[in-house]
Formats: sequence, structure tokens, C-alpha cells
Amino acid sequence: MDSALSDPHNGSAEAGGAANGTTRPPSTPEGIALAYGSLLLMALLPIFFGALRSVRCARGKNASDMPETITSRDAARFPIIASCTLLGLYLFFKIFSQEYINLLLSMYFFVLGILALSHTISPFMNKFFPANFPNRQYQLLFTQGSGENKEEIINYEFDAKDLVCLGLSSIVGVWYLLRKHWIANNLFGLAFSLNGVELLHLNNVSTGCILLGGLFIYDVFWVFGTNVMVTVAKSFEAPIKLVFPQDLLEKGLEADNFAMLGLGDIVIPGIFIALLLRFDISLKKNTHTYFYTSFAAYIFGLGLTIFIMHIFKHAQPALLYLVPACIGFPVLVALAKGEVTEMFSYESSAEILPHTPRLTHFPTVSGSPASLADSMQQKLAGPRRRRPQNPNAIYEESNPKDAAAVTEGSKEGTEASASKGLEKKEK
Repeated sequence: MDSALSDPHNGSAEAGGAANGTTRPPSTPEGIALAYGSLLLMALLPIFFGALRSVRCARGKNASDMPETITSRDAARFPIIASCTLLGLYLFFKIFSQEYINLLLSMYFFVLGILALSHTISPFMNKFFPANFPNRQYQLLFTQGSGENKEEIINYEFDAKDLVCLGLSSIVGVWYLLRKHWIANNLFGLAFSLNGVELLHLNNVSTGCILLGGLFIYDVFWVFGTNVMVTVAKSFEAPIKLVFPQDLLEKGLEADNFAMLGLGDIVIPGIFIALLLRFDISLKKNTHTYFYTSFAAYIFGLGLTIFIMHIFKHAQPALLYLVPACIGFPVLVALAKGEVTEMFSYESSAEILPHTPRLTHFPTVSGSPASLADSMQQKLAGPRRRRPQNPNAIYEESNPKDAAAVTEGSKEGTEASASKGLEKKEK
């Protein structure tokens, strides 16, 4: 996982200069400002829209869009797994030919990028389809075994609109595969980031603190302690980073002096910010205080990263500045509002969603299991209309015209029986 912000404008190979070691002319202040501002904007877009889509994803009923929940155990192991993966890639690039490795990685991310971009643009493209569009349903099913031992490997449902989005995304994929253009790279990178924020859910704030804290150490060690992360980021020809040329004003779309931001610096804080948005909604106060606070904290942290990198002319571990900001700012707000307990006791995976029926209490009854079942059914069914005690009332509702006659007859019968009773008493 690439998680470093690199500054190539000093011209050295370490910081993103030419691969053959030759220096490049320094970029203009306008070009540098444009590159940094564009990276900041591109980082904010998937976090904001991915967080909004994560709420809809948590409430969705489609099994193919169900989120992947990260537990505290997963969060504790993630920095170790990421370190082993990063070191493995570094050794691969040192031992084997970089050309063949990148060819395999390009094919792999070509397929993943098309699927991610198609899933990203699908909600927007649905608005442009006409109402009479023949939207047929399809299902891709792969199973293993037979009979009772049959297991589903892939079960993906899609429709004709999804196929159109897949075709458009394939055009971008072919463009990236043939040209490796930075715009195609960024389209795939933004799609990966948005899907990560939308579909990866932290189960609670404590898990988020464990994940961000572990990756804080991971990022600092691999950027400041070694040259492994920067080397992999520059050798890895795959859309795992967002790039923007600092010489765009001079060379146009063919510019090649890039500043870069790893997708890890977007997705990791992004899933924590999305968690705080769902926490805001669970409070039912019609405010998004913690979401906006953490979003502003991310802007502050990334801006500080860019400033420090520009001053010291060296790649910076962005999580060094993002983690304290994204955790510290919301916690301070919770302290000021007296909601620290609510924040750390919130469980995202235990949300009571509108489409999920749940029992909030159980009736207290005694007797046989049958009486218990009958009592629970009556509780779940809700209030029922009372049965009228007077039998004439039923007849009155069904035959209102004859109700008066029935009533008068019943009155006469009552008076007659009363007079007979008095006669018996006198006798």
C-alpha cells in the first residue's frame, strides 16, 4: 500500500526526478500550486462522496454491495500484512525485471480498474438512461461441486445499464493499458478510493484508532527509516496513486514531472471519516458535526503535509500529519459536547436500519410454549380493533337499515320480560 506524498520538483531521482538521474528544470510556482491544489481536491472527492455512499451501502439490501466490516483484530494485523506486501514488492523489483512485473500488474489492475470505475459511475449514468430503456437482468454464477456439496464462488447480479457502464469503463481501461496516461491513472485511482471508502466499514471508533495508529507507525518507518516505499511508488506502474504534473502549464497534457499522493492516504482516513458520518446519523440530531469536523481535519492535515514537503524538499508520510488531525479534532469536539462515551460505544455493525425488523423487547408471560408464542404474535401484530361486546353491534355494522327494527324489538322484549317479573313478585 503506497502511502507517501512525493514532491518531484527538486529534480532528484529520490524525489521523483528523471529515471536516468538527469535533473529537470524547476517547476514554476504556479505549476506547483496547481499540482498541489489538484491533488488536494482529488483526495477530497472520493472521501466526501464515498462517505455519503457508505450510508446508503449500510442500508442497502443488495448482497453484491454489502460492505466489508473491519474488526479490531483485522485492524491490528493490517500494518503487518501491509509491511510484508510492501517489502515483497520491493524485493521483486530488485530481483526480477521491472518490465515484466509491471506488465502482469497492469493486466491485473486493468480488470480491477474497469470493475471499480463501472461501479463508481453507475449511479450517475442511471440518470441519463431513458425511461423506456430495455433494462434486462443478468446473473453471473460460478459454483464448485455438485449436489449438497455445491458452493457458490461468484454470484453477481447486473443489468443492461451496468453493461453500458462497463463498456464505457473498458474504453478508459484500454487507454490506460496502451498509454499509461496520467488522466486514465487518476480515473482508476479515484474509482478505487471511492469504492474503498464506500465498501470498507470500521465497526467502531476504537477499531479506527487502532488501524490509524498502526498505519501511522507503518508510514513513518517505511518513508523515513528506509527508501522502500518511495522506490516502490516510483517503480510500481499501477493506479495505486494519484498524480498531477507540475509542468502542466509548460508541456500541457504530455507533462511528465509529477507530484503524487498514495491511495492509502485517502482510503484509510476516509473510512474513519465515513464512520463518523454514520455516527452522526445514529445520534438523530440532524447535524453532521463529527463528519464536517473530521473532513476539515483531513484538509488541515494534508495541507500541512504539502507545506512541510515543500519546505524540506523530501517525500513525507502523509499519515504522520493526517492521523493526529483526523482522530484529535473529533475527540476534542466530543469532549466539548460531552459525547465521548457515545462515540466510543457506537457500533456501526449493530445499527438498526429501517428495512431490518428487530424485536426491541420480549413479553413476560408464564405457561406453556404455545402461550408464549401466542403472546409474542399478539405483541408483534400491534394493536387490534376490539371485538364489540354487544352481539347486536355486529348486526348493526353489517345491516344499518335494519338496526332500528332490531333495537326496537329488543326493547319491547325487555319491557315485556320486566312486567312479567313484577307480576310474579306481586303474586
